[in-house]
Parts: sequence; C-alpha cells; structure tokens
Amino acid sequence: MSSEAPLPLTVQLGYGLEAATARQSGAELRNALFELLHALESSGSIKAAAAALGQSYRHVWGSLRHWESVLGQELILWRKGRRATLTDYAQRLIFAERQARVRMTPHLEALRAELGQVLREAADSRLPFLSVAASHDLGMGRLQELATGQGLLHMKLRFTGSEQALRDLNEGVCEVAGFHVPRLSEASAVFKSALGPHLRPGQHKLISSHRRVLGWMTRREQRPAGAAAMPIDGWALLRAPGTRLVNRQPGSGTRLLLDHLLNERGLAPEPIDGYLSRIEHTHVAVAAMVAGGSADIGLGMQAVAQHFGLQFEPLVEEDYYLVCLKERLDAEPVRRLRQLLAEAAWSQALEGLPGCAAQRPGEVLSLVQALPWWPFKRPRAGAA
Repeated sequence: MSSEAPLPLTVQLGYGLEAATARQSGAELRNALFELLHALESSGSIKAAAAALGQSYRHVWGSLRHWESVLGQELILWRKGRRATLTDYAQRLIFAERQARVRMTPHLEALRAELGQVLREAADSRLPFLSVAASHDLGMGRLQELATGQGLLHMKLRFTGSEQALRDLNEGVCEVAGFHVPRLSEASAVFKSALGPHLRPGQHKLISSHRRVLGWMTRREQRPAGAAAMPIDGWALLRAPGTRLVNRQPGSGTRLLLDHLLNERGLAPEPIDGYLSRIEHTHVAVAAMVAGGSADIGLGMQAVAQHFGLQFEPLVEEDYYLVCLKERLDAEPVRRLRQLLAEAAWSQALEGLPGCAAQRPGEVLSLVQALPWWPFKRPRAGAA
C-alpha cells in the first residue's frame, strides 16, 4: 500500500459551542484519525477500540481502511494471536501530531478565549474591554480567566514577544503591554538596547503583577552515568559538543535573557547548535521540544518544566510587569485591571504555578522605581 501515491491532504479546523459549566476543558482539537489511532494503540484490537470510541466494529474497520487509502500507508500491524500494533509510520504520525498540538496549545487557548469574549460582548456590553499584548506567561492566561470569572473585564489577550508588545502599546495597537525583566544589580546592555527605546519615564507607568523563576530545562536521563542524584549542569551541557539548544524568537524577553546571560559569560551565541535555527514562540513549545527529544536544553519557566517532568536548574528571578501610557492609568478598563490584580484571588490563582507568586500586585510604579538599575535619560527640567 505504501507504494501508492497518497491523496493530497489539507488541514481543516472548526470549533463548537456549549453551555458554560463550572469546569471547562481547555482548547482542544479533535480529529477522527488520531482518536482512532490512540484507541487502537491502547486497546490492541478493532473490537476494543470500537467499544472505547462508542462506535460499531464495522464503522471502525471502515474508518481504518479509509485512512490507509487516504494516506497511502498501512497503519496497523496484524499478528495472529497477538495485539494489533501501530506501524512505524503511524507511530511517527502520532508523535508529530502530539508535538504540534503542544506547540499550538497556548495559541489555541488564546483563540478560544477571544472567541468566547466576542460572544460575551454580544451578550453583555456593560463590562469594559481591554486589549493586552503580552510576553508569553502561564499566569497571564489565568488572569484573563479571572477577569471574566469576576465579572470585571473583557480582556483580549494576545501573546507576542516583550519587544513587540511594547511596540504595539506605543503604536496604539493595545492598551496594556506585558513584559518581564530579570532582577539585576546593574544595567544590562542587552535589555537597554532592546527595551529602552520603547519605555520613557513620565510617559509610561508600570503595574506590578507577579514574579517568576526561569532556568534551564533538561531531560533527567541526560545525567552522566552513575550520577542519578546529581543535577545536570546546564551551562556545562550547553558547552558540550552536540548539545542541541531550542531558543525563543528574537525580541522575546526570554531570548533577551539568554543573550544577557551569554554576554555575562563571554560566550558567543552563534556557534551554539540551534541558537539561530531551532526557534519556538512559547515556554510550552520549548519544553515540549526538550521533553520529546528534539532538543537537549532550553530556557523557560519553572512551572512549565515541572509540568513536562523536566529537570529544572533555576538561573534568575524575573518581575513580570503590565505597562500602560500614563494618561490611561485611570481609564476604567485599566483601573479594573489594577483592582483585579490587587484581589486575593489573583495571588491564589498563581499558587498552582511553581516558581510564580504575586509581587506587589496592582501597585503602580514609575519606571525609575521599578527598574532602578536602568540608566534612563530623565527629561531636563523645563523641557516640553
């Protein structure tokens, strides 16, 4: 069958609606082919797979033949008297789909939230609307859910890099931007060069949100032989020949952090395998690459590393800030955002994220207060 040319394939996406309940599942894509393969993989027979799927034996058998015809590949190995197993092709297909699903989950969650928001706005126009462009962070998704759950705000959240989020704020694309910086004792040329042009004392105000811990994420089996209890040295692993790094996209706060740390150690980034070529856009996608064996090391949040069962080596503690233009600080949507951050519910929402905790939540800070190490140029006295 594998010699036959497969039919051209296209991906079609759709979504459904259901009544709101106390416990809502996250964004989920369902596909008949992969549901069938998962059922066959776990059950080992057509009969058991049909029972698991709630379908007839005849229907499952027909579906299997249909997909083998479409793909031009056999999907199941049949051995008399033994469990049915997936072919190598089917196993690769499942692995690739899982990897893609993990990478896309943050974007799907954001899309689901935005679609839900549109429907809520149609039903209730009394709540103010707030557009937020923010660097990827698990806590921000919880903040969006909390805003809706508390009936305070319709929050349109879009994940992008820290640099792009600040650019969007200054260009009027969003009303609030989210970015993060490490706690440093002195100025950083990397952060100053990337973020400095987008932040101005007297023009921007920071709203404190939370802190988080970032560090190296690696697989536990990468420990040296006989060192089961010894943690992996991320920097030593990064320098080792053949180590594959998965990096974040240019302009993201985590990419800037890596550049800063490399600069501190006098390490050139370009020779590192994957620095320029193996790029992802979220902490979740980076962790998935490491966990799946497509990369050996990546920089990310402690909460994400723990979720994927990875070893985590803490490197820095960061402050995550929301920022708006000074004149919008007391606008109703921003005022409600500050109110939401100051509530105990926000601190409680972060408790389930290892390495994250509320940090002076809702407090308004000037850039000079929040980033005393940053050599801002203050406006001259009497200057317009």
